[in-house]
Amino acid sequence: MKSKILVVDDDPSMLILIEYNLRLAGYEVLCVSDGESVFEVLTKFRPDAIVLDRMLPQTNGLDVCRRLRTQHNMVPIIMLTAMHEVSERIVGLDNGADDYMTKPFSPQELISRIRSLMRRVQTLPSDAEGTIYEIGGLTVIEKQREVLLNGRSIDLTPKEFELLVFLCRHRGKVLSRQQLLHGVWDYHFLGDTRIVDVHISHLRDKLEKNARSPEFIVTIRNVGYKLADTVKQCLAASTIYPQQA
Repeated sequence: MKSKILVVDDDPSMLILIEYNLRLAGYEVLCVSDGESVFEVLTKFRPDAIVLDRMLPQTNGLDVCRRLRTQHNMVPIIMLTAMHEVSERIVGLDNGADDYMTKPFSPQELISRIRSLMRRVQTLPSDAEGTIYEIGGLTVIEKQREVLLNGRSIDLTPKEFELLVFLCRHRGKVLSRQQLLHGVWDYHFLGDTRIVDVHISHLRDKLEKNARSPEFIVTIRNVGYKLADTVKQCLAASTIYPQQA
């Protein structure tokens, strides 16, 4: 079955370009030209990923992204923007996008990023099928893509979840921003590592009681981040959650 991509852009030529290349790459594609149409087609089309332009008539891309996340829809989103300032692109990440690309861009790079994003959402390494990570009141269950904090379910975007899992797999080890970019995003952002800081900030907002004194994600000044090394890894999920065996 073909993966489904929803493309949202009010530029007809851009829609034609993206649709042509995505179909050529084997995807099923639906194109819409405004933000409100996204919510009209979501239930019926059920996209595996969304390519979303930031500047749209009526409901802009930021509003669309924010509404999707508020509705607990965690479909992977790649945001397109004509704004080259890093601060402007980070606004998209702040509103729930998993990745961003600046126009003009290569269709081949867009396809590569879609594949990378979807691959990490849809697959797990064979040795992680039953892996559960625990630290304090935080529980990360890879197979179910579930995060619990003191027994309460926490909604994370796909990239936030992948970043947290990557930190769990390397618990206690200091990871540079470049290592996190390469390990979680599969490519380098031409030296722009602030995408990591944005996602770390989002994780802390959702997981930490006090961001200034983090319990889980520790900042190593001038280096990067690490997950506190008191994480307990349990390879057999059934030993903790028998009902999931």
